[in-house]
Amino acid sequence: MNRLRRLFRRRVPPDKVIGPELARDLAQLSVEMGRQIGLLLDRSGGVAAVVVGDNRGLLLPELGRHRGALTRLNGLRLVHTHLGPGGLDQEDINDLANLRLDLVAALTLRPDNSPPAIDLAYLLPQGQTGHGVERMFAPHPAALELDFTQFIHALEEELIRRQKAVTPVTGRDRAFLVSLAALPRTEAEERLLELEDLAGTAGLTVLDRFFFRPRDGRVGGALSPDRVRQINVQALQAGVDLLVFDQDLTPAQVARLAEQTELRVIDRTQLILDIFAQRARTREGKLQVEMAQLSYLLPRLTKKDTGLSRLTGGIGARGPGETKLEIDRRRVRERLANLKRQLEAVKSQRGLHRARRAKAGLPIVSIVGYTNAGKSTLLNNLTRSEVLAEDRLFATLDPTSRRLKFPRDRAIIITDTVGFIRDLPPDLLDAFSATLEELAGADLLLHVLDASSPRLARQAETVTGLLNRLELGRLPRLNVLNKIDLIPAATALALARRYDAVTISALEPATFPPLIQAIGRHLGWTDLWPAE
Repeated sequence: MNRLRRLFRRRVPPDKVIGPELARDLAQLSVEMGRQIGLLLDRSGGVAAVVVGDNRGLLLPELGRHRGALTRLNGLRLVHTHLGPGGLDQEDINDLANLRLDLVAALTLRPDNSPPAIDLAYLLPQGQTGHGVERMFAPHPAALELDFTQFIHALEEELIRRQKAVTPVTGRDRAFLVSLAALPRTEAEERLLELEDLAGTAGLTVLDRFFFRPRDGRVGGALSPDRVRQINVQALQAGVDLLVFDQDLTPAQVARLAEQTELRVIDRTQLILDIFAQRARTREGKLQVEMAQLSYLLPRLTKKDTGLSRLTGGIGARGPGETKLEIDRRRVRERLANLKRQLEAVKSQRGLHRARRAKAGLPIVSIVGYTNAGKSTLLNNLTRSEVLAEDRLFATLDPTSRRLKFPRDRAIIITDTVGFIRDLPPDLLDAFSATLEELAGADLLLHVLDASSPRLARQAETVTGLLNRLELGRLPRLNVLNKIDLIPAATALALARRYDAVTISALEPATFPPLIQAIGRHLGWTDLWPAE
């Protein structure tokens, strides 16, 4: 133990990976103990940690982000002994990638007590050949021709330079998208393309996508060591600090994946909630988004904290009081109850508005459809209004109603609502119940379909499924095939027949007359446009 403690007082010249004398002493001590011994050395040559393992390997301590920057190496190098033949193994390479070490080196002991051989590896900048790792070998440390100080500075500068070449610094988070679903490759790619659209809407820069099929056929919360190494190496090379998973993850899965990759981890639901939080403008929208976020957060408050925060008195209430975790949960529940009361008031107010519209005798037509199908653009050009319409997901969160005049002094109220999306989080559906109740009083639903989308069929199924889930499948529905200006005329005609839809381009009001006539006929105004 004294000899192990004295290792902390040893220093390595800054230009050396390890000094020959220290390597010899480390090898001798390792042989006498029959255990692997490792040194974590900082860039000044000091010993940051001494790690003692068994005869097969080492268990490294928790290092965290030693230098704090995701675009840089850790600032520590691992030099350890190997009792058996052979140099670095796969576990060493995984440690190199997962901990972002400056390098990892193995001292292979010789039976004749001669100086140990040294085998080292380091991470490569992006774009260089190989699998992201370069290796070097020398028969003994003194024969290693490597000026460590110059080498590590050059390596880190090249890593940063290539990161900037991949994506210029924009202040946006850089992300990898990951699918862990047991799905066919084509379907997984389709889902990740939509996830990439969501990530772009949230303000992320997506640098790569990964498809990992779970071996047991189920969505898993763990990655194999090889997959973790692959992600960590590429994350360092590209300067990525965020993983976005296409599947919803449990709190335990998020914690495990974050621990495995040393990156921030979010799932699809959290990404959608973040988009909604960014897009909410009105008080009602902010209330609904906050309620959805808190409903998502509540079961994920799992951090343990034994600190005391409130002492209570009375029979049965003496003792340590509530923990920080219990108080957090209680406060979230109290805030949720308050939000529900406020949203109930919103529902009552909307009910009054619907009653007034019903009293006026104006039919109500609600526009529904997949997000970014062109609903707000259609509303704007039909009614000559200026509702926010952008080529991005969830541009509209708050319902908007406008009057649309028909011939013979007739009119309707046409309403635009929040767009639907695949696997819409249940917390959002519950929170937006006040908004979605607008659909229940509609006399006709206009289901807007994006004719140019390669995912048209799945999007149509998603909207139909959500309408049925909201018990709105009974309402009359008119399919509207939008964006026909982006596809060939023959394709538009075939899709119109398939979906029994009216074809339009929401950007071109000249295409609206057939749609207006179809709306009139669905409302029973056959005297305006007699059936042909």
